[in-house]
Amino acid sequence: MDGIAGFTGGRQRGGVHPRGVGIGGAPAGQAAGNPLALAARRLDWLDRRQAVLAQNVANADTPRFRPSDLAPFAQELAGQMRLALARTQAGHGAGSPASASGARPERRPAEVSPDGNAVSLDREAVRIAETDTAHQLAMAVHQRFTGMFRTTLGR
Repeated sequence: MDGIAGFTGGRQRGGVHPRGVGIGGAPAGQAAGNPLALAARRLDWLDRRQAVLAQNVANADTPRFRPSDLAPFAQELAGQMRLALARTQAGHGAGSPASASGARPERRPAEVSPDGNAVSLDREAVRIAETDTAHQLAMAVHQRFTGMFRTTLGR
């Protein structure tokens, strides 16, 4: 399966600078009206989703494991997923990697194995393929807009 290559998290992407500056120089949180910042935010969400889905697949044989997924990107754009508690010390409230990424457990898994595991590899493969397709689209948007800027600047 080609989608497995994305499990390593080794995707190369443009995106948010470590200081919070998005592609195109806009602050990372200001995606409205800036297609490059919106593409960067989408790429960040897709990277986090890929990590959550990879964790689901990695735990496919773990008893009583419930798969997680991120809230839809539209909800994140609306700001519904940006609320977080302040951490005064690094070790407090760290939780799992899935919870740090904003992942939420599935409420009603479609099928549960006798050991209580609710991961469906078929469902996860479809989600991984959707994420990969969306990643390709966001990268294409980013490349087209940077190409337009280069053309405008005469480079």
